[in-house]
Amino acid sequence: MPFFCYLLECADGTYYTGWTTDPTRREKEHNAGRGAKYTRSRRPVKLIYLEEQPDRSSALKRERAIKNFSRKRKEKLVKKI
Repeated sequence: MPFFCYLLECADGTYYTGWTTDPTRREKEHNAGRGAKYTRSRRPVKLIYLEEQPDRSSALKRERAIKNFSRKRKEKLVKKI
């Protein structure tokens, strides 16, 4: 089963980082208000970055690393796609 680390852009221009096994489903959950508390008041959200990871542990570590990035560094990550 693949695991993914993802970055969403919220309606207010902020970024949200998370991990999932199904990016399409997870984006729909966020937009339906069933995602993270952070994104509920910032809908709609748009998936702007996706990175496959070999296992759950790697996905969690990568999520934590990206969450610690500055906004500028997250923007550079997104532009690499």
